[in-house]
Amino acid sequence: MSEFDEFIRDQVPRLRRYARALLGERSRADDLVQDTLERAWTRFHLWQRGSNLRAWLFTVMHNVFVNQHRKNSREAAVALDDAPEIAVNDGAAQSMDVRDLTKALTQLPAEFREVLLLVSVEQMSYEEVAEVLNVPLGTVMSRLSRGRARLRALLSGESTPPLRRVK
Repeated sequence: MSEFDEFIRDQVPRLRRYARALLGERSRADDLVQDTLERAWTRFHLWQRGSNLRAWLFTVMHNVFVNQHRKNSREAAVALDDAPEIAVNDGAAQSMDVRDLTKALTQLPAEFREVLLLVSVEQMSYEEVAEVLNVPLGTVMSRLSRGRARLRALLSGESTPPLRRVK
C-alpha cells in the first residue's frame, strides 16, 4: 500500500464525520464520502504536490456537497432523529446537553455549521478552513463568530442571538 493510499485511508473517518454532520443521515453521508473519494481519485492530478492534502480532500468534499445541494435546489431540513453524531464519552452520550447541542447544530445555517465543525471538530486552522471553503480568512472568522453566537443563543433557549448595536 502506497503512502498516498494510507493517508487517504486515515482521512476516511474524518470525511465521514464531517459528511454526517453536514447531512445528518448516514446513508447520504456515506454517498458523499464515496463521491468525494471518487472525484479526488479521478482528479488527483490537480493536487499540487507540497500543499495540504487533507485540506484538498475537504475542499473536494465541500465542492461535491455544494454541487449536490445546487442540483437538488432545496435546503434539506435535518430531522432531529437523524441529527449528526458527536463523539463523546459513553457517560455523556445520554446527557440532555449533548442532545441539545446536536439539535442546535442542525438548526444552524450550513455556512455557520461548516465553519464550526471544521474548526471545532476537525481542528483545522482558520487558514485551512478558508482554503477548504474557498472564502477569505475574514469570512471564516466572521462565520465562526456568528455561528458561535447563534449556537449559544439556541442553547440558551433564544431563537436568534440579540442584535448588537454598532456605532
